[in-house]
Amino acid sequence: MSGDKSQRRICLCADDYGISPGVNRAIRDLIERERINATSVMVVGPAAGREDVQALEAAVARSPHCVIGLHVTLTAPFHPLTLHYRPLQGGLFPPLSKMLRASLSRRLEPEMIFDEVKAQIAAFAERFGRAPDYVDGHQHVQIFPQVRDAFLSAVKSAAPGAWVRQCGRRRPPAGRLGPPKALLLDILSAGFRRQAARAGIRFNPAFAGAYDFTKADFGSLMQEFLDGSPDGGLIMCHPGFVDDTLIALDPVTDQREREYAFLSGDRFPDMLAANRVTLD
Repeated sequence: MSGDKSQRRICLCADDYGISPGVNRAIRDLIERERINATSVMVVGPAAGREDVQALEAAVARSPHCVIGLHVTLTAPFHPLTLHYRPLQGGLFPPLSKMLRASLSRRLEPEMIFDEVKAQIAAFAERFGRAPDYVDGHQHVQIFPQVRDAFLSAVKSAAPGAWVRQCGRRRPPAGRLGPPKALLLDILSAGFRRQAARAGIRFNPAFAGAYDFTKADFGSLMQEFLDGSPDGGLIMCHPGFVDDTLIALDPVTDQREREYAFLSGDRFPDMLAANRVTLD
């Protein structure tokens, strides 16, 4: 447990609302239980229609501390909203690995990314009747080189009151070793934070929640995430119930049910209390 005993408020965000009915149902249940206080909506997902939005709004109405963001999606197996978007692979966004390589080699077209992000913000606004509270990215694509320029410009233009998610941890230098995924997110987030600050866009002071989605005990992982989270920090999670739609769209399946089981169970509130962490 962290040595810091002061009270901390964190943002515990469930990603991927809209990817499948089972994920939506689990997220709404956790919101109503006040076990999470944020969720980001994938407007290009197959379960982000009017009824899904209305059900989410009803859940949030019973949990006033919960905020709703936009989960910008630019990777397969989803379709863009803009007709002219490139690059595509088989009519879909490219896979994550190709998107990352293209961004690092600066082979993307920021104008098309800017238009697509604005289109997804507009789709959110049309469905919810307002702009998102915050904007993040599926598979952390918002922090990639080239993508981040267009992403931040689109948010500044279309949702100027929103904050954005950066994915870097806040730890002393000696504590920055960890999983390769978390180290990569640290590196990419440094540039993202600098650009967001220059643009006057707010962002979370620290990020946690990245792991390899193995069968590791999620309770133990959550304790590690809490240890690294200052007041105002953001922890990402992916709770859900597995269904055929999810299996067809995403490799992260059974681990979502393990996350849900922990977050909905009795151990989690006790852990928050022991760490002097609140979601209020």
